[in-house]
Amino acid sequence: MTAPTAAHRPAAAHAPLSGLRVLDVATLFAGPLAATMLGDFGAEVVKVEHPRRPDPSRGHGPDKDGVGLWWKMLGRNKRTITLDLSRPGGRATLLRLAATADVVVENFRPGTLEKWDLGWPELSAVNPRLVLARVTGFGQFGPSAHRPGFGTLAEAMSGFAAITGEPDAPPTLPPFGLADSIAGLATAYAVMTALAARERTGEGQVVDMAIIEPILTVLGPQPLWYDQLGHVQPRTGNRSQNNAPRNTYRTADGSWVAVSTSAQSVAERVMRLVGRPELIDEPWFATGADRARHSDVLDEAVGSWIAGRGRTEVLLAFEKADAAIAPVQDVRDVMTDPQYAALDTLTTVDDPELGPLRMQNVLFRLSATPGAIRWAGRPHGADTDAVLTELGLTAGELTALREEGAL
Repeated sequence: MTAPTAAHRPAAAHAPLSGLRVLDVATLFAGPLAATMLGDFGAEVVKVEHPRRPDPSRGHGPDKDGVGLWWKMLGRNKRTITLDLSRPGGRATLLRLAATADVVVENFRPGTLEKWDLGWPELSAVNPRLVLARVTGFGQFGPSAHRPGFGTLAEAMSGFAAITGEPDAPPTLPPFGLADSIAGLATAYAVMTALAARERTGEGQVVDMAIIEPILTVLGPQPLWYDQLGHVQPRTGNRSQNNAPRNTYRTADGSWVAVSTSAQSVAERVMRLVGRPELIDEPWFATGADRARHSDVLDEAVGSWIAGRGRTEVLLAFEKADAAIAPVQDVRDVMTDPQYAALDTLTTVDDPELGPLRMQNVLFRLSATPGAIRWAGRPHGADTDAVLTELGLTAGELTALREEGAL
């Protein structure tokens, strides 16, 4: 397969991160996703994988013709090389790459890079301006630092699973990489923060990202509630303790819709729409928390009205009433949703291996310097010779590295 060299890659010269070089030596999801986010906005990302053990994300989930589809998204906008960092030649080559880079993203267990003499002292010695993003389950220190850590453990430890699910059912884990994804986005933000600091100081630094922490942040003020009030949020299913009605409701044609009434005015509109305006005059209707304590009454009022109508009629009626509602969509609905279509949220990428691919577009839109998906995930090691030749390695050096098993 032809490598996406500068001569024929889609231009990224005007992208906001053009000129930034990132080495992605992480595996699976959080670290690599952070590098993907940077690559989407113009950074040159070089994905470094073990020669004989590729990033496991290549084999996660369904594949087509033996090509992993998750990788096509996670590996987009990355050039792929192989390097065994545990071998002397691999170590020396990574240091040469690091000398030319702005960012290194890694997610080995703490102490692994140090075991290979590739820790912060060695990396910063060859490049004092380098930012090293270290993404681990539990962080670089503390009693759990050296344990194997995955997003599932973070979803359990953070309190997410404890509040997810029905009140009389077991705690529920998400069926996708929630904690990893949140940590990936947070890592991209952390890297950009460190790079902004470098503009002032001229020096790089280490980002210590623990996957257990960003998910705790997005769970909101639970620690504050407990600290000040001793309040422990219970599992409430689709209901909220802060407002009602808030739930999913089944329509007459067997579809589902979700209703939210976080604003008092919206709650009042919903009650008028479903023919129960008298509930607005109840003393308990005046606040979201009091309404939540009467969820049974409100769910019955809203649910029975929705149950007598088809989804299209329900959605149109709520829209006319300026009340908040959305259809519960699976991926088939998402692929044809007109709002996502208007935003180009799901865009088409031409791929030499599989042809046109539809995947999520870049995360946000910039009016002057937009990001772009220049190519989908590349085959394992596809750009090794090109990247290392650009680094200055000779054909003889590449041969020697291969004989050593470093490539």
